[in-house]
Amino acid sequence: MTHIRSRKHSHPAQPRLNPSILALAVLSAPVAAHAQTSAAGTETLPEVTVTSTADVPYKAETVSTPKLPAPLVDTPKTVSVIRKEIIQEQGATTIMDALRNTPGITMQLGENGNTAAGDTFQMRGFSTQSSMFLDGVRDLGAVTRDTFNVEQVEVVKGASGTEAGRGAASGYVNLVTKLPSLENSNAASAAVGSGDFKRATADLNRTLSDTSAMRLNLMVQDSGVPGRDVVENTGFGIAPSLAFGLGTPTRVYLYSQHVRQDNVPDGGIPTIGLKGYYNADAALRGGARVDSHNFYGSVHDYEKVDADMVTARIEHDLGSGLKLQNITRYGKSSMDRVLTGVNAITAVDPADPASWEVARLRQRVDQENEIIANQTNLTAEFKTGSVEHTLTSGLELLSEKQSNVSYSATGVPAANLYNPNPDVVLPALTPTGGYTDGRTRTVALYAADYLKLSERWQVNGGVRLERYSTDTDGITITSARSHPDLPVGTVLPFDLSKSGNLVSWNVGAVYKPAHNGSIYASYANAETPPGSDSFALSASSNADNPALDPSKATTIEIGTKWDLLQKKLAVTAALYRIDSENELVQVDDVTNEFSQFGKRRVQGFELGVVGQLSSAWQVSAGLATMDTKVLEGSTGNNSAGAATRWSPDLTATLWSTYKLSENLTFGGGVRYVSDQKRVVDPAADPSTQNMPVIPSYWVADAMVSYKLAKNASIQLNINNLFDKFYIARLNNSGARYFLGTPRSALLTANFVF
Repeated sequence: MTHIRSRKHSHPAQPRLNPSILALAVLSAPVAAHAQTSAAGTETLPEVTVTSTADVPYKAETVSTPKLPAPLVDTPKTVSVIRKEIIQEQGATTIMDALRNTPGITMQLGENGNTAAGDTFQMRGFSTQSSMFLDGVRDLGAVTRDTFNVEQVEVVKGASGTEAGRGAASGYVNLVTKLPSLENSNAASAAVGSGDFKRATADLNRTLSDTSAMRLNLMVQDSGVPGRDVVENTGFGIAPSLAFGLGTPTRVYLYSQHVRQDNVPDGGIPTIGLKGYYNADAALRGGARVDSHNFYGSVHDYEKVDADMVTARIEHDLGSGLKLQNITRYGKSSMDRVLTGVNAITAVDPADPASWEVARLRQRVDQENEIIANQTNLTAEFKTGSVEHTLTSGLELLSEKQSNVSYSATGVPAANLYNPNPDVVLPALTPTGGYTDGRTRTVALYAADYLKLSERWQVNGGVRLERYSTDTDGITITSARSHPDLPVGTVLPFDLSKSGNLVSWNVGAVYKPAHNGSIYASYANAETPPGSDSFALSASSNADNPALDPSKATTIEIGTKWDLLQKKLAVTAALYRIDSENELVQVDDVTNEFSQFGKRRVQGFELGVVGQLSSAWQVSAGLATMDTKVLEGSTGNNSAGAATRWSPDLTATLWSTYKLSENLTFGGGVRYVSDQKRVVDPAADPSTQNMPVIPSYWVADAMVSYKLAKNASIQLNINNLFDKFYIARLNNSGARYFLGTPRSALLTANFVF
């Protein structure tokens, strides 16, 4: 008897140097002004006023992790911090919503028959969803992360193996948890909006003594999705926390987070009729666009997510510049999802579009993730002669597990293309007997030193030694496609393992022409072994075959950072280049043979502005370019060239608010994404490609808030103000897309008490 396990619950242009040099020159203008002022005379010096930026809602001075101890203006890499004030003003409820505030990030949908779940995105041209961290500890699970318990989102760009470990080829995202403080403050919000959106949150902080406090964050949501029928996002979250020893040398934080989601997932919309759609069938090429409200799934589609996390954090100031921090975490998440996606279209009667049908695929994800982590960090500040050091070092112990059960469905009928029945009952998915259990254990030692050589010069360097061991066991049930040499349904048990050592490093230099600015250069690397994302080694998979070596990425970045307007406005500019090697290349498309010699390059520049232009005017803006190129290997969709997909040449984001009076604030922003290529093989036949490109788009948003009383305000957000139709995400075959949110409204009442 088979044991069944189930858990219910033309090529892009090269970046030209002249505009970048011009940008650096403009941003370095304060240096020239400073030099001229100094040369004018030496009898008197201008008064330097140091102003606290505690009242600047958008601008952060540092990040939370002790691994990057320097102020952001002196940190030699691109770092974006999205603070809770921006998240609240935009009505952002998910981390994907919040990440729209940093350029160079694009969202993904998934493989042909599979829809990626949860937070799935690329940064600077590399997949980054497996480099999500919570308070500096790797986070697991294909879940959609909520913002209700997030203080700020820290986006660190560039190869970051020294800080983040394996997989951080283009950087990582760190979420900072809301923790207790020594003040009595309570806040709550209630929101309603388009798509039958309903949501409420609460943030309660109370002192228990002179040195202890508690905090409780709550969220409940029951909503549809603007522009889509049937699709729903429903759930709740609770996050209690305690803190002891606040304001003393020893501080203890005990906190947890528990999220439950019960959603109706979206399987996407057929791409027929969209601008740029291709098909070999002339009738289909001329077909009209389907109604974007259409739902092609079943009444029995669902997505249930349970995510729990418990953390203990201890901080101790040892004196003499020594600080010790230890964080221990246990986390577990499970997803059980049944989803119906759409695929190929058939023109049953070419002359009668009402008869056309679209094939449907039933998918089930039955997945469980577990993580146990312990991280100890020691920070030491000391001097050797005239050189000031900030040395961080630590030990990380990590165990990560993921289990997946396989299901299949047969006899799934096609849907009417233009008039699908959302109430249809489709065949249930049944276990195949196949499953995959994977685990990775990691032991890592790291150290980094930030040296202040003089008032003008700083250097830093770091190294991380990481020992990993990945084990995967399970059962594969063969299909005609996966094993054409074996009978369909053959049971193939497997037990695979891969272990090795990873060495990550970084070096950087900072020159400070003025106290409020820096010019820097940095060089860093990161490595990604097979099975790094899901711990699912596979002898038949190209990317996860244990015989492969880790892929390697290195980043060179040169930039400048300035704190202007009495340090209330941060302005940054950077040139970057990421080279990745050991990528897979398809050497024979008949035998599907791959070899590991591919090399790829992503380069560009990035600009950023965040902070206050005046006491009433806040701004957060960024712009990034990406030029992707395969240096060695094929540009085909099934080899190294596939990794250059979804890499727009230009992305830009702007959000700004202006306080017209004590009670009235207006705000708004725009987001731009240039064309994103899905088909990167110049030899591909366009008639077989469905949608080869996601077209570029602009989206504008607006916000107005009014303070009704001392403790109450009301906020109205209009998203996609001009009702721009755009593709938010596209699957790898180009057969289906996710709709960009149409014009929608969100009305929120905020209370503090």
